[in-house]
Amino acid sequence: LTFPLLSVTLLVSFGSSMLYGYNLAVVNSPAVHIKAFYNATWSQRYGHGLAPSLLTLLYSLTVSIFALGGLVGSLLVGVLVERYGRNGTLSRSALLVLLASGFMGFSRELGSPEMVIIGRSITGLHSGICLSVVPLYLGEIALKNLRGFLGLMPSIFICLGVFFAQVLGLPELLGEDRFWPLSLSVVVVPASLQLLLLHCFPESPRYLLIERNDVCGATEALHRFLGTPDVQDVIEEMKEEQRSLSSVEMVSVWQLLRDRSVRWQTLSVVVVNAGMQLSGIDAIWFYTNIIFENAGIPVSQIPYTTVGTGAIEVVAGLIGCFTIEKLGRRPLIITGFCAMGICSAGITVSLLLQTALPWMRYVSVACVVGIIAGFCVGPAGVPFLMTAELFTQSHRPAAYIVGGSLNWLCNFTVGFVFPFLQMSAGAFCYLVFCSVCLLVALYVYLVIPETKNKTFMEISHIFA
Repeated sequence: LTFPLLSVTLLVSFGSSMLYGYNLAVVNSPAVHIKAFYNATWSQRYGHGLAPSLLTLLYSLTVSIFALGGLVGSLLVGVLVERYGRNGTLSRSALLVLLASGFMGFSRELGSPEMVIIGRSITGLHSGICLSVVPLYLGEIALKNLRGFLGLMPSIFICLGVFFAQVLGLPELLGEDRFWPLSLSVVVVPASLQLLLLHCFPESPRYLLIERNDVCGATEALHRFLGTPDVQDVIEEMKEEQRSLSSVEMVSVWQLLRDRSVRWQTLSVVVVNAGMQLSGIDAIWFYTNIIFENAGIPVSQIPYTTVGTGAIEVVAGLIGCFTIEKLGRRPLIITGFCAMGICSAGITVSLLLQTALPWMRYVSVACVVGIIAGFCVGPAGVPFLMTAELFTQSHRPAAYIVGGSLNWLCNFTVGFVFPFLQMSAGAFCYLVFCSVCLLVALYVYLVIPETKNKTFMEISHIFA
């Protein structure tokens, strides 16, 4: 693990992946203030406030529009990485955050709820691009024995982003009414840092050699990343993959879906990415305060309880990152989904019993913590890492488009539907998440092989 390799991993994780986690959770704490702003603006414009159902709908749109932007971003990944490369795409996408921060930061001053919604959609567009390109970039620059460690580094920063959003949302910091536009626009800082520094690091050597046929550029990039003049073995591995793909062009999404030779890899990406979002983790992140309030936690204690869960997320992410190369991908993702499924069922039971047994509210909190910890140990980062590992260079961008699109589509569905599902099904809504988690864990156990310490060609042969 060289200094340039670690540095670029930390930079793109801080400047891209962390913003995804931050934007997932940042709307949770100021929800009351944002709703009050919407209501006051509506009254000024039309002379009357919003009906409660319409206000819930407008706020749900503000939360979930982030995922619609992410869906659009994920669909653009294939075109962007082919035209600008992995590094170039990440550099250019940082400009979107600067634009979004301007919209959200000045929305209150200009009395425009529309600017909040537009800003959220642009941050979603940025996250949709980066959520696929960061693991793609790191998976291609890392040697096979470091792919797991570096591939899970972004998931730690996603957890850190959630944690920072929860800390800044405390009443003592940016949790007051006048500060919520600042809390939404503070993402400009890490994005600016990435924009300034990322050009100091080279492009993906695998992209340069296989897609651009630039052997000299790939060799120079490997020298920088690996810190050694002897990179011939890595070059030969890439050339072997290039020869195997000599008659194959970069496939489109439609070609990927029709290609029977990779149908199990494609199905695995579909199941794991959809399952990751339908597991209920987005409901936890988007609506943590509402969930704790329904569980009976005193309102004054909810912000601090939320921060405590965020700290546990970071610890769980670190555990996953430092154990993935020892335990492998499959054990982490199976354990994570099983833990989330059991804890989702636990929330249902605790909510049903808390009227008779008031102490069950603490069981609800423990189950929420269990869902978050289970997610951060494996499902938070392993699906993106596996998408890079299950496909060769010709199919990889299309696979990220498929996985990313499903990821964001399910994210939007959960973010938009959960408040209404909670109102109609009550405590039983968590059983839906329980079923999804356990079914995904079973699929991974039965179908997906272990990919630890294997080259991309070896993994392809296992599936074949």
